[in-house]
Amino acid sequence: MTIQDEARLAGLQAPETANGLERQLARIADLLERLAPPAPKAMDFTAADAFVWQAEAGELHPVARVNRVDMSLLRGIDRVRDILTDNTERFAKGFAANNALLWGTRGMGKSSLVKATHADINRRFAGKAGFRPLKLIEIHREDIESLPHLMAMLRASVFRFLVFCDDLSFDADDTSYKSLKAVLEGGIEGRPANVLFYATSNRRHLLPRDMMENERSTAINPGEAVEEKVSLSDRFGLWLGFHKCSQEEYLAMIFGYAEHFGLALDREKMTAEALEWATTRGARSGRTAWQYIQDLAGRLGKATD
Repeated sequence: MTIQDEARLAGLQAPETANGLERQLARIADLLERLAPPAPKAMDFTAADAFVWQAEAGELHPVARVNRVDMSLLRGIDRVRDILTDNTERFAKGFAANNALLWGTRGMGKSSLVKATHADINRRFAGKAGFRPLKLIEIHREDIESLPHLMAMLRASVFRFLVFCDDLSFDADDTSYKSLKAVLEGGIEGRPANVLFYATSNRRHLLPRDMMENERSTAINPGEAVEEKVSLSDRFGLWLGFHKCSQEEYLAMIFGYAEHFGLALDREKMTAEALEWATTRGARSGRTAWQYIQDLAGRLGKATD
């Protein structure tokens, strides 16, 4: 196909004069400008302390009010709370800190702890000389492949960022974990100095056990195949385990919530109801305790927001 044929298909005619050529070039330039992707918007990080990463648009959406509970209401996880708080505080001060993987039993406060720690650091250090608010950015599991793009956006900022992915895990045919490996450790640029990555997962190695066993049974070198998959979790300097709570810890959560929200109910009755609530759901956890408190508050005509 000749240049003339291509121009004809594009609705352009061969120019007969210099002025005609100039008009054609102007029209082509206008068409190319409209086809070009829009220039990325400059991000105003002072708009909020928390954002959600919109991968398709390549933008950060500010969150005016984060859905979280106060640090004082998180019971039964004192050890991991102190470790994560110390790690985050060092990062906020500009010192060395580790990426963290919070793994273990569902409903035991993994994501709640990340959000509460972020709020606690900003509250305690607000107004201190030289301190800029720590920014929390949530990236969804399905957008992990866009993590390098997000990191590039954050690298030049004067702020420090906690990038947070809730319920992170990978399935057998999923290769997006390689993007995460390169960003956390091993890529040419590496993780920006002003970014820390926190993730929560029910799986310690982020991969299902049957996937790892299948790798062992089908690979020429089983050890190397499994090593490739497991090496992702090694990129996290902190592994913080969350385990099932005891009945005593579960009730401490219940009473702590009840006191905080001013829920007046006989202690023995509350204990009986809370234990029955946990039995019907087959688990004692922070989430189960919170769901019971929501039910109790509703019955007593109280709000918990």
